[in-house]
Amino acid sequence: MTIQGSKKALGLDRDAIWSQLRDEARAAVRDEPLLGALIHAGLLHHSDLESALAYRFSLKLASGEMSEQILREIADQAYRTSPALGDAARADLLAVYDRDPATHRLLQPVLFFKGFQALQAYRMAHWLWQQERRDMAYFVQMRCSECFGVDIHPAATIGTGVMIDHAHSIVIGETATVGNDVSMLHSVTLGGTGKEDGDRHPKIGDGVMIGAGAKVLGNIRIGHHSRIAAGSVVLHDVPSCKTVAGVPARVVGDAGCAEPSHSMNQLLGLGENYF
Repeated sequence: MTIQGSKKALGLDRDAIWSQLRDEARAAVRDEPLLGALIHAGLLHHSDLESALAYRFSLKLASGEMSEQILREIADQAYRTSPALGDAARADLLAVYDRDPATHRLLQPVLFFKGFQALQAYRMAHWLWQQERRDMAYFVQMRCSECFGVDIHPAATIGTGVMIDHAHSIVIGETATVGNDVSMLHSVTLGGTGKEDGDRHPKIGDGVMIGAGAKVLGNIRIGHHSRIAAGSVVLHDVPSCKTVAGVPARVVGDAGCAEPSHSMNQLLGLGENYF
């Protein structure tokens, strides 16, 4: 069984997603035999997506300080005992497939896109954090930052169906929360405003689109289905279904559609002005 079409058409059928990935992998080997070893090791040698993701996680984050075998054992245990991790990975994968115009096959994020891979590494670190294995979680955070240029604290809470496009220089702080179906581009910071302790990072609602280079700072709330324009510095709460832009950011209009994180429209309307 294969799957075609948008995320809404695909659903989260485990068998269909894995079947499509394997079909794409076999086609990729035919088209580019020199990638055969990579594609077989990364996809075709595995029985399910969880196994493939565990392999990728261990391969990318291994170092002289931590072997591939140890990381693989951690990932296998996590996926085995927490099925929600695999469900989240599928939702994230379909989010990239649906929203990124450069994504034409499901195998691209799994094998090549650091945004997807870094997000799955964060999910592994978050699982470790919840298991009270804090130092190992910090190790995964460190390696994710070193390997992918993405620094997400393992205590941060991130929903499912999240797309981090390009993913260079993403920073998400310890007490930040990110809702479901959020899209963000490169160089986004969800940070604090100083040395304060406690709950000090942003709370991003469902369906929010955060443009490239945006900085959202402090314990503020970004309402559901809102848009943050590229390069904005957001220091105050944002109502739901609105667009904010500027430095400091202010409301410049409505979000423009019901699902800004899906439409990925980053242009301001003709009636909008952020001066």
